[in-house]
This record gives sequence, C-alpha cells and structure tokens, in this order.
Amino acid sequence: MPRYFFHTRIGADTLTDEEGVELRDPDQAWRVARATIRASLEDEGSDPRLVAAILVVTDASGEIVLEFPFAEAIDEMDAPPEPGQETLH
Repeated sequence: MPRYFFHTRIGADTLTDEEGVELRDPDQAWRVARATIRASLEDEGSDPRLVAAILVVTDASGEIVLEFPFAEAIDEMDAPPEPGQETLH
C-alpha cells in the first residue's frame, strides 16, 4: 500500500509528518485529510491561524497528492447536511 504524509502549512511554517500512514489510494488520503482537519479544529479551533492553514498530502516520493485548506473543511462543517445525510435525534 502507498504511504501518504500529512504536512500542515500555516503561513510560512510547515509542521512535517515524518511517519506518514499507509492508505489504499488518494481518495482515502482525502478522507483522512478531512478527518484530520476536523479533529484539529475541534482540539485547537480557537487558534485563528488555523483558518488559513493548509494540509498538504504527499506521497512517499514527496510529490503533492492534494492540498486541503482548513477553511474548506470549516465550510463543510457549517453547511447543512445533504438530503438523506441528516442525523436523527
């Protein structure tokens, strides 16, 4: 399985993922990126720098697979659920 690395870029600073994680494909890497961002926002959501942060996912050769802006995940969290995706209480 390919290994993907999830680096967080905040302005000029980059928090580097040295270990990475083995995932099936880029689609699964995208889902893990979204979950990682959401968890970061729940834990550190009061840090205003996170709105401008980007999660950069690379493969084992260092090629960028995707860039996921934290702001995009925030927009998804604030959006109403898709029809059929609502939670029941």
